[in-house]
Amino acid sequence: MLKIALESLGCSKNLMDAEIMTGILKEKGYKFIEEFDEADIIIVNTCGFIRDAKQESIDTIVELSQLKEVGKLKYLIVTGCLAQRYADELLEEIPEIDAIVGTGNFMNISEIIDRLESEKNVTEIGNIEFAFDETLPRYVSTPEHMAYLKIGEGCSNHCTYCIIPKLRGKYRSRKIEDIVEEAKTLAAEGAKELVVIAQDTTRYGEDLYGEAKLAELLEELAGIEGIKWIRIMYSYPESITEKLIDVIAAHDNICSYFDMPIQHASNRVLKRMNRRTSKEDIRSKVEMIRSKIPDAVIRTTVIVGFPGETEEDLEELIEFMKEIKFDRLGAFAYSREEDTPADRMDGHMDEEIKEERRDRVMMVQQAISEEINQKREDKVFEVLIEEEAEDGVYVGRTQGDAEEIDSVVYVNSDEELEIGSFVNVYITEAMEYDLIGDVVDELAE
Repeated sequence: MLKIALESLGCSKNLMDAEIMTGILKEKGYKFIEEFDEADIIIVNTCGFIRDAKQESIDTIVELSQLKEVGKLKYLIVTGCLAQRYADELLEEIPEIDAIVGTGNFMNISEIIDRLESEKNVTEIGNIEFAFDETLPRYVSTPEHMAYLKIGEGCSNHCTYCIIPKLRGKYRSRKIEDIVEEAKTLAAEGAKELVVIAQDTTRYGEDLYGEAKLAELLEELAGIEGIKWIRIMYSYPESITEKLIDVIAAHDNICSYFDMPIQHASNRVLKRMNRRTSKEDIRSKVEMIRSKIPDAVIRTTVIVGFPGETEEDLEELIEFMKEIKFDRLGAFAYSREEDTPADRMDGHMDEEIKEERRDRVMMVQQAISEEINQKREDKVFEVLIEEEAEDGVYVGRTQGDAEEIDSVVYVNSDEELEIGSFVNVYITEAMEYDLIGDVVDELAE
């Protein structure tokens, strides 16, 4: 049987597609290896969201295509968002590609590989409105103690800068009972942290049940034995309700962590972005969260350099950041994407201006983050241990830190700590973003 190496790029939702492809192919008897130069088949699961992600995907495909000359590579397969968006262009520019597989066709990966024995340039795209197949096997590639849990596919928000609805289709929720069943399986396999994902988690259930059902879903997930942390990602501010906040506040195993992309604070820019919110609404949601959960961690993202954004708009955003003091904030320079409404707007600006604006925003946030981080000194936090950095020093995360996104804690311990275990850590030093601490017996009241 042929040996396969898989490279998955982009977001966690893309990673879950890769995990399902892996599960399908493992059931067929294929062997997965990490050494690309030893692989007979390489699958590159691509991202096509913004310019930098597209470039990373293209660079990866080109680099790995060279293994047809110097390695054992027989078939190069490109899947994911870039494949869905630029199938013809990829085949024309990179002739080493043997198959292009769209975002709705990855479940056919085994049949596509079979076809490559007799066909060239196999292309399967277009099925972006597919129904989630609950029977598909999944090989969880994250560390044993955590797993992603996708509750919906696609997006119906139609932000003017975003191509996702054309790559992933309209929003489609999975049934509560199916999600809960998968979560129970993940818990039985050792997952202690579930990371709940979708393009917009807070719209969960609207299409299926006629109303948002994230709060009800979380109630069900919180009762699963063995799940220590439930983390919700991609929560749009306009859909964060008092009911949802109350459910999060009521359960110790639902992280008091709000990943809430606001994208801007100028109502004029928000309107041009077709965001369904306002600066006033964002402020009220933050106030509601902090009044009910005083220790909540609020993370956000913003886009600067959007077409027509003025200096006054940027200053309004910066002043809002100083007022709200988000615990975490990531800033992105607007990426002009063809076939989006924003691409056709006037007021586009040079990359240098967009990058300068991004840097200004991040300098402001850096000072805010450092100030917030300093307040974590001399306190005790529960920390999930994820790796051993060196003898007696471990790396972990608090409930307020998402994996591969936020800060880490360097933990000193005289005793050996188990990877995936939870320990209480007294923070002795706050660095620019990360923390250093020592293991203690119990959490402080």
